[in-house]
Amino acid sequence: MSDPSPSLHLRQRLRRGRDRLATALITVGGIGVIAALLAIGVFLVVEVVPLFWSTPTDTGAEVSWQALWLPQSYEGYDVARHRWQPTVTSPEERAQYGMTPLVWGTLKAAAWALVIAVPLALGAAIHSAMFMSRRLRSRIKPTLELMEALPGVVIGFIAGLVLAPWVERHLAEALTLLLLLPPGLLLAGGLWTRLPAPLRRGLPLGWAGLWLVPWLLLLVAAALALAPWLEVGGFGGDLRGWLETRLGLEYASRNAMIVGLAMGFAVMPSVYALAEDALSGVPDSLGEGAQAMGATRWQTLWKVVLPAASPGVFSAVMIGAGRAVGETMIVLMASGNTALMTLSPFDGMRSMAASIAIELPEAAFGGTHYRLLLLAALALFVFTFLVNTLAEVVRVRLRRRYRRLGGAP
Repeated sequence: MSDPSPSLHLRQRLRRGRDRLATALITVGGIGVIAALLAIGVFLVVEVVPLFWSTPTDTGAEVSWQALWLPQSYEGYDVARHRWQPTVTSPEERAQYGMTPLVWGTLKAAAWALVIAVPLALGAAIHSAMFMSRRLRSRIKPTLELMEALPGVVIGFIAGLVLAPWVERHLAEALTLLLLLPPGLLLAGGLWTRLPAPLRRGLPLGWAGLWLVPWLLLLVAAALALAPWLEVGGFGGDLRGWLETRLGLEYASRNAMIVGLAMGFAVMPSVYALAEDALSGVPDSLGEGAQAMGATRWQTLWKVVLPAASPGVFSAVMIGAGRAVGETMIVLMASGNTALMTLSPFDGMRSMAASIAIELPEAAFGGTHYRLLLLAALALFVFTFLVNTLAEVVRVRLRRRYRRLGGAP
C-alpha cells in the first residue's frame, strides 16, 4: 500500500504557495493604489509650481496668490471684484484669473446638495434600520442602493433638460411643494398618533413607507392646486417679477436650486447605504436594555442608537460631501456655468470640476490657463484628501468613545 504522505505534503505546499501568491498580489495591489494616488498628487504639484515662478504670464496678466483669491480692479468696473474670464477675444483685453468664484460655486453646489440629501438620507436610514419591517426593508434597501449606480450624466441630463424648464414654467408650484412637504409629513405623523388603536394597528409604523405614498400624492396635488391662488393673492400673479422687484433676486433657468435637487438625488443613496449599515450594526441588546429601563422608542433612538452609530453616520455624511464637491456632470449640465458669487439659490454658479471639464481641452498645454486648471484639480484633490482624513480621525475617536457600549459599528 502506497504512502499518501508525499502527495499530502505536495498539496499542502501548493496550498501555501497559493496563499502566499494571493497575499503578494493583494499587497502589490494595495501599494499600487497608494502609489497611483501619490503619483497624481505629485504630477499636479509639479505642473502647478511653475505657475508662480514668474509673475508676468503669457497673456499679460499677473498671477499671484493675491490675484487668484482677492478682489482685483478691472477696467470698466468701479470697485474691485472677483472674476474668472481666462479667455480673451482681442489683444486689448486682459485675462481675469480670479479663482474665488470657482471655489464659491463648488461649495455652494455641494452645500445645497447636502441640505437636500442629508436629511432625507438619514431619515430614510433611521426608519429603515429602526422601524421598517424586515420584509419591506429587504426590498426597499437594495432598490435605494442600486440608485447609486445611476450615472451622473443621466441625472444632469434630466435636471438640465426636464427639471429646469419645468421649474422655470411652474416656479410657484415648485416652491409651494418644497414648503408644503415638510409640515405635511409632520402632520401625517401627528395624525397617526391620534388615530384609534385599531386603525394604528392597520397602519403599522413599519409599513409607513407604503401607506404614506397616497398622503404624499395628496400633498403634491394640494400644492399644485394652491400655488396659483397663493401667487395671485400674495405676489400679484407674478412670483418671478415679485422676487426681482422686491428682493432683487433674478431667476436663472439653471441655478443652485436645480443643482441641489439633482445632486442631492445623486448623493442620497450613498449616504443612506452607509448610515443604514451603521445603524443596523448597533447591537439589539442596547436598544432593548434602554426600553427595558423605561425609555421610549424615540428616546432609545436619540440617546442610545444614534450615539453608538455616530462614527458610521459621520463617515456617511463626509463621503457624501466629498461626492458632492467632486461632482462634474450634474453641475456642468444644470448650473448654467456662470462664475457668480451670490447667496441666491436662483442664480447659477461655476464649479472647479465643471471648469476643468469645459476648459481643459481648449487650454494651451503649459500655458497659464492650463496650469490654473490643474491648480483647481490640485485644490479638489487636497480638499477630498482632507475631508476623508477628517472623517477617518473623527470616526476612530467616536468609535473609541462608544466602544464601552459594546459592539459599536
